[in-house]
Amino acid sequence: MSTVSQRAASSPRELTRVGDRISFIYLERCTIHRENNAITATDADGVTHIPSATIGTLLLGPGTRVTHQAMSVLGECGAGVLWVGEQGVRFYAGGRALTRSSRLAEAQATAWANRRTRLAVARAMYRLRFPDDDPSTRTRQELLNMEGRRVKECYRREAARTGVPWRRREYHHGDFTAGDPANQAVTAAAQCMYGIAHAVVCALGCSPGLGFVHSGHERSFVLDIADLYKTDIAIPAAFDAATQGEDDVATRTRRALRDRINQTGLLDRCVQDIKNLLLAHHDDGRDAEETTDQVALQTDHGRLVAGGRNYGDTENGPHLSEEPIW
Repeated sequence: MSTVSQRAASSPRELTRVGDRISFIYLERCTIHRENNAITATDADGVTHIPSATIGTLLLGPGTRVTHQAMSVLGECGAGVLWVGEQGVRFYAGGRALTRSSRLAEAQATAWANRRTRLAVARAMYRLRFPDDDPSTRTRQELLNMEGRRVKECYRREAARTGVPWRRREYHHGDFTAGDPANQAVTAAAQCMYGIAHAVVCALGCSPGLGFVHSGHERSFVLDIADLYKTDIAIPAAFDAATQGEDDVATRTRRALRDRINQTGLLDRCVQDIKNLLLAHHDDGRDAEETTDQVALQTDHGRLVAGGRNYGDTENGPHLSEEPIW
């Protein structure tokens, strides 16, 4: 096996698209290592091989040990890696971007930094949730009221559809089993959706902390994106899992949610929604599907020039040297 320094980094075009990957894989109580371009998970039952380039998000639960080589190949292929609590219901850490372009990050920061465009993006998010209602004149308080009613109606609708008893939403921080099966399933589904949203946000190079509806948290934008699909993806999967009894409800929820994510093409939808939300307010003249791997330098009047070159003054003005400087 070659060393990290001897392996060339994958180009943007060589990386598997986010939407073509497995949504997420949860592992616990095992050792994760690398074999060629796959990762291996070794536990009491033996060794499982997982092609690293097909992973959207790898959720590492309690009792997992991961080697440097495993993290290296996951980083090279742009897989999201999250350290989570037991049953995947708590988030501890995560990182790595799939893209090497800052375009979406710049668009997000530009829209977030202006109060007018920040509200416009928030309204656009609610427009995705309420396609039959125009939120363009709604205040933030009115938008929050609409969302609250939508979620409550979704709980009642899914309870009636599945026959699962439902009183109200309850979440006991630090005690997952304190809730009834339906609440446990909703909690597990919510945490998985946060993991998926976090992976897509990071894979696209966006900032998890710059939210348009949520604010003040390191994952504000992650919460924004996950909430877009709460009522049509996460909550129905949770109630489907809760119909099968109290045992292993979190595991069943993850599996039901994974199937629903793949069946609905959620990753493709999530990627496209983020691009539409951010780029609608950011016209920099670049192709939305640009995958070039390049570094530019800023000069006057917003003009960009190629990086890694020497720019010196001559009697005819600034001159670009063909000699790289780094």
